[in-house]
Amino acid sequence: MIDDERPALDELSFLLRQDPRVSGVLTSDSATDALRALLDLEVDAVFLDVSMPGMTGLELAEVLGRFKSPPPVVFVTAHDQHAVEAFDLNAVDYLLKPIRADRLAEAVRRLADGPGAIAHRTDHQIAVELGGRTRFISRTEVLYVEAQGDYARLHTAEGSHLLRTPLATLETEWREAGFVRIHRSLLVSLPNVEEIRTEPGRCAVVVNGQELAVSRRHTRELRDLLVRGNRPGGSL
Repeated sequence: MIDDERPALDELSFLLRQDPRVSGVLTSDSATDALRALLDLEVDAVFLDVSMPGMTGLELAEVLGRFKSPPPVVFVTAHDQHAVEAFDLNAVDYLLKPIRADRLAEAVRRLADGPGAIAHRTDHQIAVELGGRTRFISRTEVLYVEAQGDYARLHTAEGSHLLRTPLATLETEWREAGFVRIHRSLLVSLPNVEEIRTEPGRCAVVVNGQELAVSRRHTRELRDLLVRGNRPGGSL
């Protein structure tokens, strides 16, 4: 555990030691000193504050990521504005102070699940902004994506979230997860398509009860994917 604030360091150390899955806790109040130690130590995980004098937690995590066997990292901070950067560095979790015991237990569980579980989380969790705070949603919750200028709006059954990523980027990165373009401004999750409606000169799909127009140039590809049973997760 690395935190330049001693009270926070002591509190987190105490909470971790109460967890039967944790066999030992080492602490440091300096990212630079911790890095020197980690060059010679093998640890199961690093709990890391973000804002520290000298080397920041984000900078330390970037260095640790270059290790031959990088230790999993959990960020612990009073601020949520660095959450997106943290997950870009493949952080296992991002805890906000004051730390709740149940939330810390969840982070330890993710660590205990091993590298496979960590990879699954970083691939499928999306950081979105909501009311000035950052929260995380699963990509499987996303029904369709709508372009909004240089951003994209993710639509779920519960509402929508603005993501600071262009639609074209998501089209490339999410295709293997079953997202395809049906219009110049829309991506749809094929596993969530409930119905395809065709009329002369018009095509649309129904997702969560909502009808979405399919452009003429994308109609044939979409029908091939849906009707021929090539859509991820099953056939129509």
